[in-house]
Amino acid sequence: MATYVLGDLQGCYTPLRRLLERLRYDPRDDRLWFTGDLVNRGPDSLACLRFVKSLGDGAVVVLGNHDLHLVSVALTGRRKSRDTLDDILAAPDREELLAWLLEQPLLHEDPATGWLLVHAGLPPAWDRAQALALAREANRALAGPEGRHFLTHRMYGNLPDAWGEALCGEDRLRFVVNCFTRLRYCHADGRLDFHHKGAPGSQADGLLPWFAVPGRRTAGDTVLFGHWSTLGRVHWPEHRVYGLDGGCVWGGDLVALHAESGRIVRESCAGYRQPGGD
Repeated sequence: MATYVLGDLQGCYTPLRRLLERLRYDPRDDRLWFTGDLVNRGPDSLACLRFVKSLGDGAVVVLGNHDLHLVSVALTGRRKSRDTLDDILAAPDREELLAWLLEQPLLHEDPATGWLLVHAGLPPAWDRAQALALAREANRALAGPEGRHFLTHRMYGNLPDAWGEALCGEDRLRFVVNCFTRLRYCHADGRLDFHHKGAPGSQADGLLPWFAVPGRRTAGDTVLFGHWSTLGRVHWPEHRVYGLDGGCVWGGDLVALHAESGRIVRESCAGYRQPGGD
């Protein structure tokens, strides 16, 4: 039995199948974890979504920003120019797929290893218990009437950029969702920054990768994440994190981590888009 943690698929179904063949993946015994962003920008979003859903308990999925964007588009019809979601929106099982997607957590804690799986990141102010509690709170909100209004009208935006227990309502939900699904950089005081998306070392003065902020309260936890295709390397042992988005959809690699050994396997991919954007 093996567990493989895979970076962002973003509709790249053919590279996924090639990678699973290389891994000799056996759905009867092996488990797959996905860092989110199953869909969008690549050519086969529907196939990716159907495949991962079909795995049932054999898969762990956390929600990414493109996954939530898909739900928002389904509710509003407001697409972005680079979206490749039409196959899902026209599918006969569309509602079943969207309902399943919204059932997925924003943060997963593995009971055996204690590892945390998230799409983007964790702000430095949160410890493990708080992050898990806020993820559950946000998931409940997204699944209810508040979530429909939020996904339709209020999800997009970069504010608030600082955590406080007094945050409430849509501001609180947006901050939490932004951390789990969009975070890359923070200021040293913990404020979020969503403007810079390049590799560490290219950012403006005063910005740090979220996992490198001094005093980060999850510094003792192993965190696996995706979202950051320009990160430059997978394993950052000094920070106990693995960044698994290899930029498959941009012509990079689909990356898998063999959890039991730490071995990293890459599958080269043909590019569908030019790098850039979330």
